[in-house]
Amino acid sequence: MTIETHNDMSRDAMLTLLERQRQAQLAEGEVSAATRRERIDRAIGILVDHGDALAEAMRQDFGHRSVHQSMFTDIAGSVGPLKHARKHLEKWMKPEKRRAEMPFGLLGARAWIEHQPLGVVGVISPWNFPVQLTFGPLAGIFAAGNRCMIKPSEFTPLTSELMRELFHAAFDDDEVAVVTGGPDTGAAFASLPFDHLLFTGATSVARHVMRAAADNLVPVTLELGGKSPVILGRSADLQKATDRLMMGKMLNAGQICLAPDYVMVPDDRVEAFVESSRRSVAKMFPTLLDNPDYTSIINERHYDRLSGYIEDARAKGATVTEINPANEDFRQQPNRKMPPTLILDPSEEMQVMQEEIFGPLLPVKGYNKVEETIAYVNDHPRPLGLYYFGSDADEQRKVLSRTTSGGVTVNDVIMHVAQEDLPFGGVGPSGMGAYHGRDGFQTFSHRKSVYRQTGLDLAGMVGITPPWGDKMLKLVRSQIKR
Repeated sequence: MTIETHNDMSRDAMLTLLERQRQAQLAEGEVSAATRRERIDRAIGILVDHGDALAEAMRQDFGHRSVHQSMFTDIAGSVGPLKHARKHLEKWMKPEKRRAEMPFGLLGARAWIEHQPLGVVGVISPWNFPVQLTFGPLAGIFAAGNRCMIKPSEFTPLTSELMRELFHAAFDDDEVAVVTGGPDTGAAFASLPFDHLLFTGATSVARHVMRAAADNLVPVTLELGGKSPVILGRSADLQKATDRLMMGKMLNAGQICLAPDYVMVPDDRVEAFVESSRRSVAKMFPTLLDNPDYTSIINERHYDRLSGYIEDARAKGATVTEINPANEDFRQQPNRKMPPTLILDPSEEMQVMQEEIFGPLLPVKGYNKVEETIAYVNDHPRPLGLYYFGSDADEQRKVLSRTTSGGVTVNDVIMHVAQEDLPFGGVGPSGMGAYHGRDGFQTFSHRKSVYRQTGLDLAGMVGITPPWGDKMLKLVRSQIKR
């Protein structure tokens, strides 16, 4: 297998690599289930054999990142989707029968859909889950029979470089190629004439990616984010709710596209919510600064951004409540750790209510009636996720039916993304398209319609070939009815 360096490649060099993959795809012809399965096996092999090294690279890239978390979210979180695709791909590949219109179907004509590989899929993966959001999409890409070019994030350079080396050792460049580099490389990558482009990252960057893809009419799947709300119903078990909510908020220090971005709590339960959240955090993280389970903010720029949100909220009148179980001093530290911080009674002009937080800050808004929460959600851009806690079935139905979000988890947060049989994606500003499981296979496949005509002269028999006459008019009039 060839092992080449793809650091800071020029656009022309990337274009040559893309054309090499496309020609290899054409030369291969029909991609067998065995070939697809074998490529998935090689991807799994990278994760099984080098998971510890990848987790250590992520730990260093973040300043500190929980190795246990990385093994769970990124390593096991990638192996699972790959195994799911390996198990089901032959079933997914089968043609879908469709009904041929009357009377053709009765006389031997047939219709069906075949799933054909798109060709070469580009993947731009982010820094927050750099391994999972690189390997996870490969489940659908490989199951659909495609080849792939990958541009990982420059914010996690050690992880990106290690992935590049591991892919080059396990795959030929005409199967999978990893291109590393900074923003200029990423912009050039997004402009390539892929057969499909998957981008995971910020909405602001997605606008540039989509513009670049549009020049070549490249179809895109955009996995973005937004401000995912939590609606805490009066019927919710408060301690259970905060245990699950704070677990999701503190995972990866809140640096998750699906992290709870703000929570709406009944007015008369806000104080109890704060105390319950304190208990939840203390139970999971009795200390934070030297706790190997608690992750750092990715870099100084994001740390300063989050600190700015806190100061802005405080200056504009919010009550800022830091949850710090061991009363540790976060002012002098090497790794940019930030304690979970509740921002009570936030106003709309605060930055923390205008931007996706992507960190361990949680605004808490009080409400009187659940209709207020629905109106608030609907008055803002549609989020990637929405979370409802409660046992009131009517209220749950009201929230589900009257709000729009990419996905929903009820009585927990984030967990819908872990269900491989559910499509994962956003809506509007939070994303476009979806993948995971069978939906990923279909996203990365061309669903080709096929109609096979019978040997009989059906058109002549029903009178739709010239010269036309009363027989054809009778047929047409039989169709023009209410």
